[in-house]
Amino acid sequence: MNIKSILLSIIVLLFITACSPKPSIEEIEQSFPMNLSTGDIEAVNQNNEPFTLKNLEGKVWLASFIFTNCETVCSPMTATMSKLQTQLKEAGIQDIELISFSIDPENDTTEVLRTFGEEMDADFSNWQFLTGYTQDEIESFANTSFLSPAARIDESDQFIHSTSIYLINQRGTVLKQYDAVAATPFEEIIEDIQKLK
Repeated sequence: MNIKSILLSIIVLLFITACSPKPSIEEIEQSFPMNLSTGDIEAVNQNNEPFTLKNLEGKVWLASFIFTNCETVCSPMTATMSKLQTQLKEAGIQDIELISFSIDPENDTTEVLRTFGEEMDADFSNWQFLTGYTQDEIESFANTSFLSPAARIDESDQFIHSTSIYLINQRGTVLKQYDAVAATPFEEIIEDIQKLK
């Protein structure tokens, strides 16, 4: 094959690629393993500002469920989110929100969450730590919107909860979950976010 033929093939390929329609949101959603619609929950963030999931409409976001009195996984999970926040910035992805839902709203006041976030080097410009709902509300929200466990352990100040980070698209559809403790696939998360842009 001569140079002209190769160049012509490349041009045709580029033309076909450029003319291919962008997949619809529905088609993209179907390429992910989960397809759950998030409900809504009224909350306040670490600055004591009102927050609902309507604040996230049209945005891609990542979510986790934590509590600050956690004796095991919550600090490592939040450190993972902090590392992910840094890697997203390094990849040039600025327009994504990170949400950490407290599953212990009685203990996790806005002040407690803000201090916890600061200790984890959170950049609050696009990372919200949420509380301000009832225990029943957050448990129901986690169970139904994320199919995620969230419950107080009997006669304890500890909770059962997911150790995943969840990817949610612009329509509030939960698409995928990733391990946030042992083997977090940072590159995969970033690639998946880029598919939604």
